[in-house]
Amino acid sequence: MSEKTLYERLGGYDAIAAVTNDLMVRIKADSQLRRFYKYRGDDGIQREQQLLVDFLCSSAGGPMYYTGRDMKTLHIGMKLDENDWSALMEQLNATLEAFQVPQAERDDVVTFIQSTKTDIVEA
Repeated sequence: MSEKTLYERLGGYDAIAAVTNDLMVRIKADSQLRRFYKYRGDDGIQREQQLLVDFLCSSAGGPMYYTGRDMKTLHIGMKLDENDWSALMEQLNATLEAFQVPQAERDDVVTFIQSTKTDIVEA
């Protein structure tokens, strides 16, 4: 019997979408991060959120196909710095805690997100 993917261990699409939705609410409310959404329309934010769900599902071994840009291209010019990254990780951890994601899966999610840092943080 093969080992379950992270996608399966997290509960599949609906669970990942719910976590992503919660995370986006937290990011948009965060005093450090909300500036990235201040002048964005709801349709653009919804599209970005769906792309994030697709990216996370695909990266976790799910059946989604991510059609968005790579992380470096997507974030270039945003001038995300260490403070922004710390705020993101704080909100991610709060979301994972709120959903009571088991520690092994939390560790895998955090490890994956950390692996994207060099493509996202510029300054």
